[in-house]
Amino acid sequence: MPSESRLRADARRNSEQIRAAAIGAFQGRGLTVPLEEVAKAAGVSKATIFNRFGGRIGLIEAVIEEVVAAELFAAIDRTRTIADAGERIAYYLTAIRDLQYRQPAVNDVLLQTYPNSQQLMEICRAGSEVNDELVAAARASGALRPEFTAGDLHALFVDTALALKHGKRPPRDAFDRRTTYLLDGIRGPRSTSGGRMDKP
Repeated sequence: MPSESRLRADARRNSEQIRAAAIGAFQGRGLTVPLEEVAKAAGVSKATIFNRFGGRIGLIEAVIEEVVAAELFAAIDRTRTIADAGERIAYYLTAIRDLQYRQPAVNDVLLQTYPNSQQLMEICRAGSEVNDELVAAARASGALRPEFTAGDLHALFVDTALALKHGKRPPRDAFDRRTTYLLDGIRGPRSTSGGRMDKP
């Protein structure tokens, strides 16, 4: 019979293989990738994923830092270093749309595809707080249209998530051009930000 230390080592190796496979799959295709495909890439059975992580939600929460949270919170931190309120919200909108295009899992978070995941809901809560903060500051400075709300900003991100997840993926240059159109449409009379923001 295998020793207990050998069994623990095998379990650790299986968990590491599953994590690596999940990160690759979720980053490339979003959080809804069939678990059978993750298991195949990891060289284990689907049952092993359930044994090690308790199912999809547990697996998502085990890798969400690498898949979504690290980049998302880095973009938020970078946004908060920008002094001008108009430039700040323009950078943030551009950065989040860039993440939505590059990381399909971001769209699953925005769409709250797995509301039973506490970590995903916490990311949504943090994003909502940032939206409120940025829109309030930009409106107060005159950088945004006075009727534009944090709910409008959230809706823009959700609309983009729906289009990317369920529609035909546009070329990158067309996607970036539409980001410029969005920025032009929400700017207020005192906006100091003009033209396209550089991609993060």
